[in-house]
Amino acid sequence: MLRSIALLITAVFQPLLMPTLVFGLLLFAVPQATSIPEEFKYRIFFLIVLSTLLIPMVTIIGFHLSGTVKSLHMPEVKDRKLPFTITALYFLLTTWFLQQKTDLDPILWLGMMVICIAVVLLAVVSFFWKISAHMIGLGGLLAVVLVLGRKFPTFEVLYPLLGVLLLCGIVASSRLFLQAHKPTEIYTGLVVGFLVCWLGFNWIWA
Repeated sequence: MLRSIALLITAVFQPLLMPTLVFGLLLFAVPQATSIPEEFKYRIFFLIVLSTLLIPMVTIIGFHLSGTVKSLHMPEVKDRKLPFTITALYFLLTTWFLQQKTDLDPILWLGMMVICIAVVLLAVVSFFWKISAHMIGLGGLLAVVLVLGRKFPTFEVLYPLLGVLLLCGIVASSRLFLQAHKPTEIYTGLVVGFLVCWLGFNWIWA
């Protein structure tokens, strides 16, 4: 029973969900963070969801069905190389597409670029070591919430912050319970994700 719950938690709060949560905050929770007109926000959000969540997820499932990736949980380092590299390419293409749309607020492609840096680091490290992708994503989300609270006083940061901290604890505990990672891999992932997004998003709104 506990194993099933842990598997469900890690599946629902997978790393690919994090860009969706970050841009959900930027576009809807903190309206003053971007200059995107209200009528375009949902289109932009759908693009982000499609290119950073749905398409990469379908691709990884395809790798699994074809036998290229043995398990969707990717327990071995060798299982992570191709999925994370392809995911990084999808994220880079999304960043490039947003950068080409010069009529849009630059925060979109700049924010995506910061996330890309974290994903590229994940892909590179995963060729040699099994760093936690879940915690890189959650570390980045935690940093974005803190930066938004620091830069935009009207943003009620308390409850989002408590929610993300609780999520970090639940997901980290689930990954450890499943023996998917060692504590060092969990902590390193959290620190890497946090630092990249803390430095990147502070730079964007400097």
